[in-house]
Amino acid sequence: MREKLANVAEEMARTQKNDRVPLGPPQIAKYRAQLLEPDKKGPKGEGFDVMKSGDARVCLIGFPSVGKSTLLSKTTKTESAVGAYEFTTLTAIPGVLEYEGARIQLLDLPGIVQDAAKGRGRGRQVVSVAKTADLILIMIDATKSAEQKAQLELELEAVGIRLNARQPDVVFKQKAAGGINKTVNLNHIDERTIRSILQTYRIHNCDVMIREDITTDAFIDVLLGTRKYIPALTVINKIDGVSMEALDGMARAEDGRAIMISCELDLGIDWLLEAVWKELGLVKVYTKKRGEQPDLGDPICLRQGATIETVCHGIHRGLASHFKYALVWGKSSKFNPQPQKVGLTHVVQDEDVVSIFTK
Repeated sequence: MREKLANVAEEMARTQKNDRVPLGPPQIAKYRAQLLEPDKKGPKGEGFDVMKSGDARVCLIGFPSVGKSTLLSKTTKTESAVGAYEFTTLTAIPGVLEYEGARIQLLDLPGIVQDAAKGRGRGRQVVSVAKTADLILIMIDATKSAEQKAQLELELEAVGIRLNARQPDVVFKQKAAGGINKTVNLNHIDERTIRSILQTYRIHNCDVMIREDITTDAFIDVLLGTRKYIPALTVINKIDGVSMEALDGMARAEDGRAIMISCELDLGIDWLLEAVWKELGLVKVYTKKRGEQPDLGDPICLRQGATIETVCHGIHRGLASHFKYALVWGKSSKFNPQPQKVGLTHVVQDEDVVSIFTK
């Protein structure tokens, strides 16, 4: 596959600008996308997959010996092997971070190496686990090369993870007949290239609605439907080993999405936990039984946009089938501070109090 990609690129470089190279850019985009797919014929080995639990999953990813295991041990009750040498952690180790009433699964992944996405050092298995995360913490060593973060982002990009990006606003449906409709001007791709890409993937009849200016690779991502768009924070550890000028430069370069910590001196860990909580955007909902005070000690943590039906599932998976109505106190109530009588589709907000009534 890499040979095909190199051949197409070489052919395009040799061809004059006005000459026609059939499907050049689409072919390159397709081959590049195929390189990201895992090898299904490879031998089976020890898996890194861990059952997802808790209200959210956060993955720690970084090069060996950057302090991931130390951070896991300090923020959870899980003891992960810690050593001053590389590759101390050899498998994914889960821990539970209890914060603001939520139970967040913190996953310490083994240290990856360069070209991990190509399978080196079983790196593809390690990096692919990050696809299941709700938030990725990219952990780098402040005393080592500033290229660590860029290299980690490349490895994650190579397995189809798009960091701090949202899914392109493109609607794609295969059907008997259709066409390409766009509501904005396209500067990075034209309609001819879109049709060539569709032809490359043997898609001849479809309906495509493009609502934003996208690139060729972004359109390929939409066609494949296997890309994950995950928020990420950069965690810079061992700040006690660098100068204040170096820290200031790192902070400015990250544009507010970096947390400076020192696991050795317990510096900045509270700020990190607060940033994780804010980035996850969880909503806390309290339940109330009829005639009693609300249970403020055991909230139900849900995603933003959750409904009363989601609350029912959080209490018991069979509760929604016996649902009659609910009373809601809080920000989502139209009559706040008085309760509102609502149905299953009502969207709850942070710190709402909900009382469920059944048939």
